[in-house]
Amino acid sequence: MRSVPTWALVSSGCAPVSLIMGWLVAASLQGPPYDPAAQTISVLAAPGNQGSWVMTAAFVALGFCHLLTAWGLRPAATAGRVALAAGGVAALAVAVFPAPSSGGSLGHGSVAAVGFAVLAAWPVLAARAGTAVPWALRPFPSLGATAVMAVGAAWFLVELHLHGVAGVAERAVTTLQSVWPFVVVLSCLRGPLREGAPN
Repeated sequence: MRSVPTWALVSSGCAPVSLIMGWLVAASLQGPPYDPAAQTISVLAAPGNQGSWVMTAAFVALGFCHLLTAWGLRPAATAGRVALAAGGVAALAVAVFPAPSSGGSLGHGSVAAVGFAVLAAWPVLAARAGTAVPWALRPFPSLGATAVMAVGAAWFLVELHLHGVAGVAERAVTTLQSVWPFVVVLSCLRGPLREGAPN
């Protein structure tokens, strides 16, 4: 039997908490100059900002949470676990290559784009077929999660291009991407793969 360790529930649960608390605290430290509806989360981690250390720490915590969850999520297909781990590495890279205080950055933009892509893809890559598979790892819910995340990422890119509510769009998609691993782990703990289930 492939079981999920209970600590994976902690690591997956801490991911959205770290991310959301990070941007809330960092935004409060930054104060009125920061517009959470229009500006991205990465702006909060830009060097020189009041709450940059908080947001950077949140990215680091998020990255380690995804890495630990990927390690413990044994019922998931290997490709999905690798993609989730890659998302964790991308979060760590975002902390290493922060957005500049003004203008764009190819390094930061690249690692952020990779992070969005692999975290959107991991649910469908983690899917397995079979009645013994936990519901959140079955093809239909996994494909649905990937589709919603992909639409959210596209919305974010559109808002970013139009200088609209990019902050709102980014928070929506990153919240979903950080919560889904917790949902998957919870479904595995409630209905783990039985002996004889397909690998």
